[in-house]
Amino acid sequence: MDTMRERFISVTSRELDDDPRLAVVLAEITMDGFRPAQQRHPDRVINVGIREQLLVGVGGGLALTGLRPIVHTFASFLVERPFEQVKLDFGHQGTGGVLVSASASYDWPAGGFTHMAPGDVALMDTLDGWTVHVPGHPDEAEALLRHAYAAGDDKVYVRLSQQSNAAPRPVDGLRMETVRGSVSGAGVVVAVGPLLDNVLAATEGLDVSVLYATTVRPFDGAALRRAVGGGTADVVLVEPYLAGTSTAAAAEALADVPHRVLGLGVGRAELRRYGTMEEHTTAHGLDPRSLRERISGFLR
Repeated sequence: MDTMRERFISVTSRELDDDPRLAVVLAEITMDGFRPAQQRHPDRVINVGIREQLLVGVGGGLALTGLRPIVHTFASFLVERPFEQVKLDFGHQGTGGVLVSASASYDWPAGGFTHMAPGDVALMDTLDGWTVHVPGHPDEAEALLRHAYAAGDDKVYVRLSQQSNAAPRPVDGLRMETVRGSVSGAGVVVAVGPLLDNVLAATEGLDVSVLYATTVRPFDGAALRRAVGGGTADVVLVEPYLAGTSTAAAAEALADVPHRVLGLGVGRAELRRYGTMEEHTTAHGLDPRSLRERISGFLR
């Protein structure tokens, strides 16, 4: 199976052939994959070099000309380093575009903390009007990328990861999906993107509903409300980025319902050893065994 990043290259290269409004802006990262597309469309595949602020600024400038820019690099270099340009060159200028990241929270541990971005979605959440997609499988990434490219002049952030669930789910770029229902309504667990398989393994045999989210902003509060039904609500959010990123959104959706919310995700403490992606997942308590202990303890 190809990775989400490899799927991004193939899908976007084909879309460049079909849609003259699309333009790709790169900062060296993934440039080799786009060389054939650059040969076909030298004016719409632009590599600015290792200049991430310029990367976003060029994307905003292309949007002002009427193009639909696709701006890509590692998440830490796309959201954190040039955040002022994201805020001003898209938000303040009122332009739209698609930011497509790679490496997620800790996908390349050998790169060190400079190449990790567990806080990217929380940071994007400080800005108005951004749609945020977090696919959990390359097929879902393809569907959400196509959805983003066709989204008029909207501002969209697509968060790609090396982590993947074993099989794709149907996604529409709008709603959460109910993957598993509860008999008693004892609790609801929201699994985001590539953590769905771990959540399903962790909750096997537990009487909880499991919702699956690949579009986290706007937050699908209506789906959460339907899942909790009447009475009180115990909700666990399992996100592949900073723990607690969506707890405020869940609380807002349940403002008139007595509820408790537990946010699980990547911790704030920096893990200062390289290790592997899987070891980082376990260290942050996002492996099935740790999730089962934490979810069961909360719901009791």
